[in-house]
Amino acid sequence: MSCKIVLDTSVVAAALIGEGGPARQVLRLCLEGRCQPYIGNALASEYREVCWRDEITAKLVIMPGERDELMDAFLACCRWVEIYHLWRPNLRDESGNHLIELALASGAHVVLTNNLRDMAQGELSFPGLSILRPEQFLAEVERWVR
Repeated sequence: MSCKIVLDTSVVAAALIGEGGPARQVLRLCLEGRCQPYIGNALASEYREVCWRDEITAKLVIMPGERDELMDAFLACCRWVEIYHLWRPNLRDESGNHLIELALASGAHVVLTNNLRDMAQGELSFPGLSILRPEQFLAEVERWVR
């Protein structure tokens, strides 16, 4: 059984510009099939908008064409989910709400983000859903990935 996860754009962008840190390791777990990433239209659009920004492209540790191939491979291993119920207002930072909604709609176990501060201040509580930084997830990866 693979762990069901939702990856915040901050994690995907960090995987593209990092030399091999925790975000890159999480992406590798997804590509190996050890984690099942979930995605929806809003998150796919955000990945595309952020990961192709000039400031991200300038920091890539891979060639832009390789970025395109890597993102295609990652998106191909994602399961697409339709969100039918909105849990708003919940987070102060509106951009994080779709991550929670996607996690709930998909039955994900974990939302991985580099922005815990904004994600942890929700008005609603969802037992069974963990919000972690990639390094926290990797520290206890055996709990999540079997």
